Amino acid sequence: MTVDPTPEGEGEAAEAAVPPEPESPPLPLLTLRDGLPPVTDTLPGLRAACAAIAGGTGPVAIDAERASGYRYSSRAYLIQLRREGAGTWLIDPIAFDSLAPLAEALTGTEWILHAATQDLPCLTDLGLRPESLFDTELAGRLLGYPRVGLATEVETVLGQRMKKEHSAVDWSRRPLPEPWLEYAALDVEVLVELRAALADQLVAAGKDEWARQEFSHLLSFEATPRVDAWRRTSGMHKVRGRRGLGAVKALWETRDELAERRDVTPGRIIPDSAIVAAAQALPKDREELLGVKGFHGRGAERYSSRWVAALRAVDALDEAELPTRAPRSDGPPLPRAWADRDPVAARRLTLAREALAKVAEELGLPVENLLTPDYLRRVLWTPPKTRDTDSLPAAVAATLAELGARAWQIELAGPVISRAILEADQPLPEAESPPSGDSAS
Repeated sequence: MTVDPTPEGEGEAAEAAVPPEPESPPLPLLTLRDGLPPVTDTLPGLRAACAAIAGGTGPVAIDAERASGYRYSSRAYLIQLRREGAGTWLIDPIAFDSLAPLAEALTGTEWILHAATQDLPCLTDLGLRPESLFDTELAGRLLGYPRVGLATEVETVLGQRMKKEHSAVDWSRRPLPEPWLEYAALDVEVLVELRAALADQLVAAGKDEWARQEFSHLLSFEATPRVDAWRRTSGMHKVRGRRGLGAVKALWETRDELAERRDVTPGRIIPDSAIVAAAQALPKDREELLGVKGFHGRGAERYSSRWVAALRAVDALDEAELPTRAPRSDGPPLPRAWADRDPVAARRLTLAREALAKVAEELGLPVENLLTPDYLRRVLWTPPKTRDTDSLPAAVAATLAELGARAWQIELAGPVISRAILEADQPLPEAESPPSGDSAS
């Protein structure tokens, strides 16, 4: 037995005597250098804002606030802009029939956005579309930052702390409280400085051309239309049978119609859990429906006749008219089904995923930014027919380009995918081969 030579208790006392590491001083809190601007909600105010923005210099920092969680629509309820020489402007888009003057003032400017895909659709709906842009979130991803929220990037890159306590408020409220407006103005306060710092880092990392291609690709971004959105009902896996699935679909679509008409988020009428509970019970009338445990929400009783009508319509459908568990799709099946349906394709996918993960790690960026996962699945499920080592890479590159991959992604991912296709076609080593039917007993 080894004996500890340190007398009992002495080690703890010595450890306690070591002074703790001094804590880092808190980062300075980001504040508005020019104070809080008023909300622009009149035509004279809009003209003044547009004149100031048009007269400024350099890129324009832009952000938009929506009322997610409160409203059905994804419209913008506040637009924040900041430009050197113009200051910060808060514009209420609800107050105007058209923002054409603002679109004109922004002509020829570069927009700075954080997470551009979140704001571009609602800005496009207002007639505002950038000619060039810089996405600070995407820049952070390309640079390999593990967390790319705006507040985190401002802390990491600029050394300042941001308030984030009003990120999920109801921006459709009028008038907007002053603390909310201050929070909104802060979102564009340092975007110009953040853009400059990240741009320098992209150049230093040799990733500036990647970023240029990514930002150019975002200029044509459009939100993907929701297909079979009812299938994302939370808890739907608990529902059994095609008629139960039909009930989920019918109740979801009824709720969606009501939510759109009232412009409220669907969950404020009845939650997903209520839809699932009703689809499991399949009640025949209003009394049965309202007696279902779990069927609740503000609109449960108020719209009970609509829910019952939807359920009765499902009950009247033939089995063949009811939805199936697996959605119809023009794309490849889910990866977990590949091994059964096409073992060679499954091996292609495994090999390519492993190799791409290594490349992404070496480059210091998320693998999904190296190549969109859906593009990878599509090209590997239905690869080019050729296996000629000279022509296959060109065929893979053409397929990726058609899907939407950028040139830098094709250059890096294309050879990896080509190797995976060729390797997967080779016979497995004997040790890896599955046992034959004769040897299994």
